[in-house]
Amino acid sequence: MSKIKHLQKLLETKEITCIELTERYLQNIERQNKVINAYINVTAEEALETAKKVDERIAAREKLMPLEGIPMSLKDNISTKGIETTCCSKMLQGYYPIYDATVWETLKNQNSVLLGKTNMDEFAMGSSCETSIFGVTLNPHNTDYVAGGSSGGAAASVKGNMAVYGIGSDTGGSIRQPASFCGLVGFKPTYGTVSRYGVVAYASSLDQVGPITDSVEDAAIIYDCLSSYDPKDSTSVGSKISTRDKIKDGIKGMKIGIAQEFFEGISKDIKTSLEEAIKVYQDAGAQIIHFEMPKLNAVLPAYFIISCAEASSNLGRYDGIRYGYKTDSYKDINEMICKNRSEGFGKEVQRRILLGTYALSSGRYDAYYKKAQNLRYSIIQDFKKIFESCDIILTPSVPVTAYKKGKALVDPIEIYMMDICTVPANIAGLPAVSVPCGFDKNNMPIGMQLIGNSFEDYKVLNAAYQFEKLTKKTGVSYTGPEVEI
Repeated sequence: MSKIKHLQKLLETKEITCIELTERYLQNIERQNKVINAYINVTAEEALETAKKVDERIAAREKLMPLEGIPMSLKDNISTKGIETTCCSKMLQGYYPIYDATVWETLKNQNSVLLGKTNMDEFAMGSSCETSIFGVTLNPHNTDYVAGGSSGGAAASVKGNMAVYGIGSDTGGSIRQPASFCGLVGFKPTYGTVSRYGVVAYASSLDQVGPITDSVEDAAIIYDCLSSYDPKDSTSVGSKISTRDKIKDGIKGMKIGIAQEFFEGISKDIKTSLEEAIKVYQDAGAQIIHFEMPKLNAVLPAYFIISCAEASSNLGRYDGIRYGYKTDSYKDINEMICKNRSEGFGKEVQRRILLGTYALSSGRYDAYYKKAQNLRYSIIQDFKKIFESCDIILTPSVPVTAYKKGKALVDPIEIYMMDICTVPANIAGLPAVSVPCGFDKNNMPIGMQLIGNSFEDYKVLNAAYQFEKLTKKTGVSYTGPEVEI
């Protein structure tokens, strides 16, 4: 059952007021955030103002909008007018946007209750939420482990009952990976269906905004609210299909593609859970189609060259002159800009900027960037052929479960390799969702990823919804302190 619909029913029947609901979530944040570190900025005053407005509308017997009155969180790379937006970087500390990102504007117009801005890897560059200047976000399932990244704070806010849902961004798996680590649903929509206007860019051709939720139905509700055409985003297309109406279709006869390359090198626990998930689909009448994807090993190199090149370009604007961190002492303008950037950016961001600048430099462009783009086009064509014979593709979300804090900082190359399953969907702009499908020997959640063809987000969410329904592995609890009456 949808947690959003459940809470709205409580609001409409006046079993709880929106102010009471909001206060209970704020109390949860007060109790847990000191340890979990999901939020870097709690917007209690703004949340209670919105809650008051919702209660007034309920008292006037006005019909609630789909997300109205629902407490939620927002990743800190999404611009919020008058509310600090830092990308968890020293470079943007003290930056207060003068406009709202379209996704937040849409949610605000629905009277969604913003509880605060969530922690993330600096400028969304990382897979563990450890490159943030505000410290690591821990996994509420087990605080010895990381929540994942880069949208780790958004995932932890939901898993820790500190928000009903979180909005994150996904460049190479930054929604799906933390959702997998925390045992949640993480959905990356088709590129262009959700506006990127006002989202601080990492890699513009790869970035996409999406929800992290307790259930697939909640993800569908949020996606339907956000997936509209935005003239302020030149890549915006929007979606005219109501996903919520499609997710309860049967899956008998659905063709699910399996590529052995995605299953190489994964742990025994993950492989067992995925084999059980495949059997669930087969028992429900789905047909399994096996295919090969020999270019999978080349996807990560192409992704890192393209993403770092775009990051090098996008982050070039942060020079400390117009806005951003400014050093205390310098001899001339060249030294000032050099010190602003070297002091304002963390090591991981600097590493990716340098790699991207190198790939775009004279004499290197054809050898690296152009070759990566050609490979990207080839991968897109491969996916088109695959979807001629199957409806969706089933893979692990991540080859591993959540790891202990500190590992990503010791061996970043090994951590980069963990994006192997999530990156292909970004390279091709495809919709993909991570859903919980079991636990490993340490009782840490395992995620299953479903990838669909462009603009067939409803097929992906329908397949995920049916699996959730058949297995009841949603992780949803309606008896937690946030909904007790």
